[in-house]
Parts: sequence; structure tokens; C-alpha cells
Amino acid sequence: MTQPLQYRTVKQYGETEIIIQKSRFITYVNRVESEEEAANFVQEITRRHWNATHNCYAWVVGRNGEVQRSSDDGEPAGTAGRPILEVIRARNLVDTAVVVTRYFGGIKLGAGGLIRAYSQSASAGLDEAGVVIRQLHRAMEVTLDYSQMGKVEHALRTAGYDTDPPRFTDKVRWTVWIPVGEEKSFIKRFAEITGGQGTVTEGAIDYRERED
Repeated sequence: MTQPLQYRTVKQYGETEIIIQKSRFITYVNRVESEEEAANFVQEITRRHWNATHNCYAWVVGRNGEVQRSSDDGEPAGTAGRPILEVIRARNLVDTAVVVTRYFGGIKLGAGGLIRAYSQSASAGLDEAGVVIRQLHRAMEVTLDYSQMGKVEHALRTAGYDTDPPRFTDKVRWTVWIPVGEEKSFIKRFAEITGGQGTVTEGAIDYRERED
């Protein structure tokens, strides 16, 4: 399967707790790169809360969301894992695992109440973790004379490109990260800035993060 040009995932680990009708709902969110990593995350939380009434979870793994799993862990079918999964899907997130631990407080919520509680808990956890967009970029290795550095640096900063620290030898060598699909326009613009005196070499592709 081809790599998507960009995808959305959680920014960082997140943890929240809310009380609904005396039940504690503790949400844990993490970025995961594989189904094994997602399962290990769930197991870690389950071991930590071995005495909880339920440890319900869902995950979406794969940059195209190929693998999706959920578990109600003893709650009525469709009232916990599925609502958590739907919250992840509604936000178009991938490589994301969410576990909601419940300590029963003595008041039954009913099917509708459970769905709302687990949806609310998952949403709170994802809000805490935050979201980033990972966009596919190509490393463009540029070489230029020292006399052109100020002009090129200004142009790169104005365009908002990510750059690695410049390397100083007989010339200035810079790695500039360009969104895939914009390579030709970058090469043309760079030639204009340097009067055709600089050089550009296309390098590897990788994902770079930016805030949603």
C-alpha cells in the first residue's frame, strides 16, 4: 500500500480522569507504530489497573488505518470499545491507542449512558494528548556560496520550510525538507534566488510533524 502524503495522529501521551455517576473513568492515550505496540500498551494499563471493573480499549494502526480493534472488556456489547473506536475514527486519527479504565461507582448507566461515558472519556483523553499532522517530505540537499547565505536563509524562513543545521565547508551545505510534490517548484525558486549558481540534490523521503 502506498504511503499517504499526510496523516493525523496523537502528539503525545495523554491521561485524564472524569467522574460520571460516581464511576471513575480514567483514559490513557498513546501513539503506537504497530499492532504489537498497541497491544503492549493495553496490557500495561490493564496490569496497572488489575482491580478495575473494566479496561476497555480501541486502536487504529497503520498510516492508512488498516488495522482497527476494540474491546468492551465485559461491558454490554457495543457500549465501550466501539464508542472509543468511533471517537478515534471521527478525528481521522491513525497509529493511536486509547484505553478507558472504569471503576464502578454503584450506579448503573444503561447502554446509552455507557456509550456517552466512554465517548466522553475518549474525547477528553485525545484532547489532552493533542494532534499532529505528519506530512511526507523530501530532503533536498542544497549547496551555495557564503555570499548567498543571507538571501537564501530569508527565502527559506519566509516559505516556512523545515531545515537541518547548515554545514560549513568550502561552501554552505543545507538540508531543506520540502513537501513531496513541491520539489520542482522548489528547485526552480532556488535557481532564481542563487542566479543558477547553487545546486540541489534530491534525497530521501520521511515524515515531518506540524501542529494540527
